[in-house]
Amino acid sequence: MAARQKIIILDFGGQYTQLIARRVRENHVYSEVVPWSVPAEELKKAAPAGIILSGGPSSVQDENAPLCDRAIYDLGVPLLGICYGMQLTAQLLGGRVERATEREYGRVNVRINSGSALTQALSPESACWMSHTWQVTKCPPGFAAVAQTDNCPIAAMANEEKRIYGVQFHPEVTHTQQGRLLLANFLTNVCGCTGDWTMEAYADIAVRQIQDITGEHGTVLLALSGGVDSSVAAALIYRAIGKRLTCVYVDHGFMRKGESEQVCDVFRRLFPVRFVRADAASRFFADLKGVTEPEQKRHIIGRDFVEVFKAEAQKLGKLDYFAQGTIYPDVIESGQGTNAAVIKSHHNVGGLPKELGFAELIEPLRMLFKDEVRALGEALGLPRELVWRQPFPGPGLAIRVIGEVTPEKVEIVRESDFILRDEIAKAGLSGSVSQYFTVLTGVHSVGVMGDERTYDYTVALRAVTTDDFMTADWARLPYDLVARVSERIVNEVPHASRVVLDVTSKPPASIEWE
Repeated sequence: MAARQKIIILDFGGQYTQLIARRVRENHVYSEVVPWSVPAEELKKAAPAGIILSGGPSSVQDENAPLCDRAIYDLGVPLLGICYGMQLTAQLLGGRVERATEREYGRVNVRINSGSALTQALSPESACWMSHTWQVTKCPPGFAAVAQTDNCPIAAMANEEKRIYGVQFHPEVTHTQQGRLLLANFLTNVCGCTGDWTMEAYADIAVRQIQDITGEHGTVLLALSGGVDSSVAAALIYRAIGKRLTCVYVDHGFMRKGESEQVCDVFRRLFPVRFVRADAASRFFADLKGVTEPEQKRHIIGRDFVEVFKAEAQKLGKLDYFAQGTIYPDVIESGQGTNAAVIKSHHNVGGLPKELGFAELIEPLRMLFKDEVRALGEALGLPRELVWRQPFPGPGLAIRVIGEVTPEKVEIVRESDFILRDEIAKAGLSGSVSQYFTVLTGVHSVGVMGDERTYDYTVALRAVTTDDFMTADWARLPYDLVARVSERIVNEVPHASRVVLDVTSKPPASIEWE
């Protein structure tokens, strides 16, 4: 089989690095993200159709600024530098980078010269997303400016002969109006990519990688949460190694109503492999007693997961590899793999815990976004109701209880969450709202029930729309629907006396409250 075309992305620590990879894949071109420090000789061996240099938090003028191998510009491979990647290209090839007189952050109108292969068919002017303090003030020899703003005379530059380009703005974000067209131009006009990559192709690649790791006899223990990500990971690993896969589902007591039973039923029917349900609810509740700080909760839950898996693995006998359904938004929010800040810790991010005693960690979804995971699940033939089920955090309802976690509080969330999901389903909105759930805020308020004073909990409704879960907007639920949900929660859920609606986008908020 002929080698697939691929684009290699050098990661300089930008928050949007994986978005670049995603945009490339949306054009049906395979992409890989590698560290900025990879030598040019290794890149040459990989035979990419093109190379993209990502943005990043550093300035090229910093003493310890990340500098890629200068020889990559002599490989004869098309290259596109984005933001920091453009500034680095200019600096290394003899241009000049200086602090901007006026910084540009957010939407900025950019004037574009469509005479370049990179900017072909782009409108003369459009809004682009800028995020920079430094900028290129002099093009390197052989380059010409092909875009400008009022404050940035070189918003894009091009060396058509060597097929090396740079853009100061971020074409990968949705706020850049013609960003996808610009990237498509780079892939097709410049790199000559024909678009031969699909989710089916990704599945084939992932299966071969799993087989390369495990060999003919290696066995795998999969940490199964029952959510979309671990379910797709299970299907992928099962395709690769069949009955050498063992799934362990840890029931921590924080699942949604009826979900533990559903998870067990679905997986026993879908995958004829060894399946273990570990009932560890009492342990998790005991270890979280008195804990109120969100990060401490997450760390305790992560630690207990490891301990439970370790105990189950010992019962099962020797298993060679440990697998989990980590996806890229988890990695980014946990600050792994880039210079990104830690937003929140995810129990399944951070590498292979040594105490588990496994030879290696298998994470076949680590570089995919949620919507890509769903597409992969469909390509693998998983039932649609499983693939498109509501996203659910690994720590479960424990992080939807603000403050100390107790069985009583979790039950309030469980019942109120069921009501919200039930009403959204009845309204036919399940497919148009990306994620929705309730949160026990920890706030008490005065109410009146049966002519008596109450002083009970406030429940918050959270519903968002998003493609990739990196950014999200609050969903505009119909008022009548919100009213029905509120009435049912107050009437049907003990100790819930008030309902509020969360109308905050991500950013500045995260989707979950903790």
